[in-house]
Amino acid sequence: MARIIGALATSHIPAIGGAIAKGLEQDPYWKPFFDGFGPARDWLRQEKPDVAIIFYNDHGLNFFLDKMPTFAIGAAPEYRNDDEGWGIPTLPPFKGAPDLSWAIINHLVEQEFDIVSCQEMLVDHAFTLPYKLFWPKGEGPLTVPVCINTVQFPLPSAKRCVALGRAVGEAVAAWDGDKKVVVIGSGGLSHQLDGQRAGFINKPFDLKFMQSMIDEPEWAAQYSIRELVEKTGTQGIELLNWLAARAAAPRRMRKVHSNYHIPISNTAAGMMALEAA
Repeated sequence: MARIIGALATSHIPAIGGAIAKGLEQDPYWKPFFDGFGPARDWLRQEKPDVAIIFYNDHGLNFFLDKMPTFAIGAAPEYRNDDEGWGIPTLPPFKGAPDLSWAIINHLVEQEFDIVSCQEMLVDHAFTLPYKLFWPKGEGPLTVPVCINTVQFPLPSAKRCVALGRAVGEAVAAWDGDKKVVVIGSGGLSHQLDGQRAGFINKPFDLKFMQSMIDEPEWAAQYSIRELVEKTGTQGIELLNWLAARAAAPRRMRKVHSNYHIPISNTAAGMMALEAA
């Protein structure tokens, strides 16, 4: 049977793509961020997962404010990069794992989740940057995109995202085939790009949240969406993607590596790599 061997998480700030395109990984501004990915890449080269399930949020590419599903899952043979700019490299299509996608979709519907299934899906920086950061040479696994609305209210609660992640984990465990799967949470950490609190960063909350990903994965689910926005900023609510990815993974996990760096484009940039204990 398939099994989830680990959980990864990273910020997906658009400027990261521009830095990659310009070869700025060793620039003093960027080096503390990019240096954090070495141990995770080493672990991935050792474990060689067959599929990556990426929990992320769409930035108006497939869904806009007039049509915003709460949860959408890709079930396509490939996903094309059609980003919104910012100097992000255009990458070759990402190969999908439609058999696993449909297994997840069917299981979630049975569990009474209302899922939008997408047999065609474009992917933006929230999907492409984690892939490029963890597999910089493009040698990564097949992919399943799981899109969570973190853009337009009403947003799913943190508890609901935890339940979604659990159900995805159940679907993977029931999927035929001896496959290794890694789950990825894309987004955050604390940041707000506009309004009176533009530039807001909450380092104490971020560090507590990252620690909870290891030993108390449902800790953040105690808070309402409005409380999480207050604590993390309007865009910091992308931590819902981290929560869902962690909930999909086994309960007991140990840390391979983590990194936290301020500032990256007015954002607290975090990454984590966890493996099944």
